[in-house]
Amino acid sequence: MNPNEPIRDARKLGTPKMLVLGLQHMFAMFGATILVPILVQQYGLPLDIQTTLFFAGIGTLFFHVCTKFRVPAFLGSSFAFLGGFSTMANLNTGIYADMSPQDKLAYTCGGIVVAGLLYLALSLVIRLVGVKKVMRFLPPVVTGPIIVCIGLTLAPSAVSNASTCWPLALIALATIIIFNIWGKGMFKIIPILMGVVVSYIAALIMNACGVTVLNAAGEAIPLIDFTAVREASILGLPPFQMAKFDLTAILVMAPIALATMMEHIGDMSAISATVGQNFIQEPGLHRTLVGDGIATSLAGMFGGPANTTYGENTGVLVLSKVHDPRVIRLAAVYAIVLSFIPKMADIIGSMPSAIVGGVSFILYGMISAIGVRNIVENNVDLTKSRNLIIAAVILVCGLGFSSGITFTVAGTSITLTGLAIAALAGILLNAILPGNDYEFGVNPEGDQNRGIHQ
Repeated sequence: MNPNEPIRDARKLGTPKMLVLGLQHMFAMFGATILVPILVQQYGLPLDIQTTLFFAGIGTLFFHVCTKFRVPAFLGSSFAFLGGFSTMANLNTGIYADMSPQDKLAYTCGGIVVAGLLYLALSLVIRLVGVKKVMRFLPPVVTGPIIVCIGLTLAPSAVSNASTCWPLALIALATIIIFNIWGKGMFKIIPILMGVVVSYIAALIMNACGVTVLNAAGEAIPLIDFTAVREASILGLPPFQMAKFDLTAILVMAPIALATMMEHIGDMSAISATVGQNFIQEPGLHRTLVGDGIATSLAGMFGGPANTTYGENTGVLVLSKVHDPRVIRLAAVYAIVLSFIPKMADIIGSMPSAIVGGVSFILYGMISAIGVRNIVENNVDLTKSRNLIIAAVILVCGLGFSSGITFTVAGTSITLTGLAIAALAGILLNAILPGNDYEFGVNPEGDQNRGIHQ
């Protein structure tokens, strides 16, 4: 067998190697997937790690069913929605004035359900009119600046978390950089996980030496608190929670789907290029969007975060040259199994916020950098006044409306976040200003990178 020839059927390698390959994919997605609930918990919403892992696995399996078991993609929790979680956590107007964090999370998840349904709507439109006509309304001059805003609006929380213990945050930051630049093999594609592991070990050593941090009240507390770990059972069901629906929460969360749908299209193009099969054509972009949308809505309905296709797992496909979707489905099964081990979830949840801050320095910055790459690789001409105006209005709306706009319709208090205002303004300006020179498919290399890769 030619060592450079990709393996499309992993069964020929034997069951033990297939199990290890599935484990590799699980490790690739694990760091980023569990980081979302950890970050959301820092905002003050009780998003659960077990529930997140469960729906990452279930969502991936649903995606494979929808795409005829052909597309080797893993669906993990989406970072693009972190801005929405942060906004909902800090929302103190109308019905949210005295609401418990648990109820706020339920309404936030209701917004995620609607965001997933937008995927189904886009899928139907693409099926009816074709992908090129739809993408004309979402060119890189709109999506790029929106993605930049997503990263920049989250930046203050990275600094806030890191400032609780700068040495620990810098260890996490340095580890990620080292593994990302100089790492070899498997380690190169899991720099976030390595950053978490190395800095957590450092935190354990610092904790044993008596290092403390200050809480919000200015009191000295241990760097790591193992109380929850000691009390947690080894086995247990993920704590599911039914979503609740309110127009404000929907308007906070649903517009973020504009960015994640771009991420999805970019990932499908990248996976197609990686394995040498055009998945946008067969099984079709409409099918992959349905799979992603169902996975997101299903997770939101029962208290999980939005799902999205993961670039890390595409990196594993390149590294291993094993292009069989079966190994991805194995990783999904592993994620589901882990979701029933609460003690493991609480060990992960005991991570100091300084580590989260150090990781976020890279993560949030990379989201914004991907937005810039989106603009550059699609050759957006910023010497044109129309493009400059669109980008400028999006950036000012996304960053300037830090508290959003709150107004009342028929007695209901509605809040439009800065990101929602920016997305609406960008799409509207792109539609009405003359001189739109973007056409999807003309620059495949640019289209391939139109998303947020964790």
